[in-house]
Amino acid sequence: MADIDDRWHRRGPDGKPVRTDRYGVGARWLVRWRDPDGKQRKKSFTRKTDAESFAASLEHGLRSGSYIAPEAGRVQVGEWAKRWLDAQGHLARSTFVRYEIAINTHILPRWGNVHLSSIKHADVQVWVSGLAKEWSAASVIKVHGVFSQMLAWAVKDARLARNPAEGVRLPRPALPDHRYLNHAQVAALADACGSYGIVVRFLAYTGLRWGELAALKVGRVDLQRRRVLIAESVTEVNGELVWGTPKTHERRSVPLPRFLADELASRIEHRPDDALVFTSPQGGVLRVRNFRRRVFDAAVRKVGPQGFHPHELRHTAASLAIASGADVKIVQQMLGHKTATMTLDLYGHLFPDRLDEIADRMDRAASAPNVTRK
Repeated sequence: MADIDDRWHRRGPDGKPVRTDRYGVGARWLVRWRDPDGKQRKKSFTRKTDAESFAASLEHGLRSGSYIAPEAGRVQVGEWAKRWLDAQGHLARSTFVRYEIAINTHILPRWGNVHLSSIKHADVQVWVSGLAKEWSAASVIKVHGVFSQMLAWAVKDARLARNPAEGVRLPRPALPDHRYLNHAQVAALADACGSYGIVVRFLAYTGLRWGELAALKVGRVDLQRRRVLIAESVTEVNGELVWGTPKTHERRSVPLPRFLADELASRIEHRPDDALVFTSPQGGVLRVRNFRRRVFDAAVRKVGPQGFHPHELRHTAASLAIASGADVKIVQQMLGHKTATMTLDLYGHLFPDRLDEIADRMDRAASAPNVTRK
């Protein structure tokens, strides 16, 4: 229970309030309570209405189990960000580095010296709106996501009653203009890449991410069943190669067209299971920046389309699979998307328009002889 009293109030010889080191000039009302650990606490107010409001909120927190100690949120964001990052050891190295960059570049300059308890929803909204004027919507969304995760962790640690970053209006990212190559364009680009043409064909017909292709080992390829097991990924972070699981942290099996399986045979026969299928000229990991500089970009300038990026071969794979009749669940599995919704959000417009087909079926059903009309 919380008690309010003014018996502790000190006055001078003239009867007026005197300055106290702890409570300040004019402080009159004191709220006393015991926290869940049984510790005696108190907080002073200059107005009785403020003391009563605080006491009521305090009572609710103590009864509902949502009590937050007044000093719990007196941790500066800079210190909290370090604690939070130290607790993210479960993240892939590449993701950790992206979070670290977001914190150092955007979060700490604005919030580093601010106490957790002083962060207001309106201030977060103003900050996000300011970022949106200088950075892309996708970048702003990612930065806000990191900040919101940090504050959500503070809520779980009973330092904040709620997350002030929740409900902030974020900029809408522009829908990407995906480019898709047809079979003839894939063949032309692959031919222009010379001996590395198989890399182009492999990406265009499997939909692997670059890191998954670069990490693919001989033992993961089953030519008889024409399947590739995707279980690893390798990413270059600040010049360092970081190995880990695929983006969704789940293994998946990807089908190989027969022509691609036949082409891979010469690359994997009589090689150890732990050997990389695709390598650099020196035999190491095939890095996307080096591949573009040495091979891919020159081929694109020769045959187009202008500015085409290796990652767009993943979009091409989705397009070719859908055109061949694959349904959304098959495309989801092949690409390693977490949900079919994500696949539809990205490639739903590529699926055949079956609205007329559905309407015709309903028309035939409604026109059947056994349907009675009044």
